[in-house]
Amino acid sequence: MPIEIHWIADDAALALRCAEWQALDHVALDTEFMRVDTFYPIAGLLQICAGERVFLIDPLLIEDWRPFAALLEQPTVVKVLHACSEDLEVLLRLTGSLPTPLFDTQLAAAYLNIGFSMGYSRLVQEVLGIELPKGETRSDWLQRPLSETQVSYAAEDALHLAEVYAALRPRLSPEKAAWVLDDGAELVLNLRREVDPQMLYREAKLAWKLAPAQLAVMRALCAWREAEARARNQPRSRIIRDNSLWPLARSQPDNLVSLARIEEMHPKTVRQDGEVILQLIKQAAALPAAEWPAALPEPLPMEAAALLKTLRGVGQREAERLDMAPELMLRKKTLEALLKTGYPNGPYHLPDSLRGWRRDLMGQTLLDSLAVTGEAP
Repeated sequence: MPIEIHWIADDAALALRCAEWQALDHVALDTEFMRVDTFYPIAGLLQICAGERVFLIDPLLIEDWRPFAALLEQPTVVKVLHACSEDLEVLLRLTGSLPTPLFDTQLAAAYLNIGFSMGYSRLVQEVLGIELPKGETRSDWLQRPLSETQVSYAAEDALHLAEVYAALRPRLSPEKAAWVLDDGAELVLNLRREVDPQMLYREAKLAWKLAPAQLAVMRALCAWREAEARARNQPRSRIIRDNSLWPLARSQPDNLVSLARIEEMHPKTVRQDGEVILQLIKQAAALPAAEWPAALPEPLPMEAAALLKTLRGVGQREAERLDMAPELMLRKKTLEALLKTGYPNGPYHLPDSLRGWRRDLMGQTLLDSLAVTGEAP
């Protein structure tokens, strides 16, 4: 049966619908966007399934997003999305707000041990027995008019998302339902956290191999690249490619010829920003030692693999007990952060990245496991 689609193409219609949706207990929400040559995603369409009706919002025709922002922030209306990290970026860019409370159906599927990190089509197939068409996933959502196939695809996504929620939500225990919302809140919080551009060097590839004086250069390059990517609305790799950062910080070229020889250095980068990059390197290299960053910790040695396996076992046992996807329990980065607090002999401390129910449920067991391992002959 064809889906009845309601278009929202002006501010007044959006305000009217948002007022209606405020009375619901949940809405299913999806976005279509383009992000090929830009730092920020460009919204092409928003889809809402509210009370079994599908609404398509044309963001190219909306100027006043305040009513929609109020809906996103309404605590009595659960916002249902799937694998929503990029959707959240779209919504924040468009409205300045983020959905709360947030129910991610991909997370819910993991909590029910249906599968971990399941794609939307696969989840719909698994839960509803419906095979979705795949043809419009990467089509141009900024074109107007949208094709009939695009419109049908977008409307079906929203409708089936609401149906998946209706199927999954009753299967969750109160405890698991609360955990899904906790993880949704964490996704929102992570996006709201302001990343200090001066700290981005810590995540750069191979940065741990650099001496503090070289890290000062890496810090300057990463901060400048981030600022320029945002200002120009271009991907970071268009400013400086990832694989060029480490050799730049290590060899610190002082002329354009040397700069052009850096690994994966794009000729356009040299032409457009070469002099600026050379000046950044010169200034950072001239900093006094007191202003250098501290050396970064080395990765854990191969010998730590056995300990990591022991710690993963804590999560796997809890996952089996709770009938949840094991991958949901303890992230590798969190376990590595835990080991780095005291390897090889301890004492160990729970890292800040282990939060919420995971910390309450498994934190002490993780520490106890490390204590027992440390006592072993």
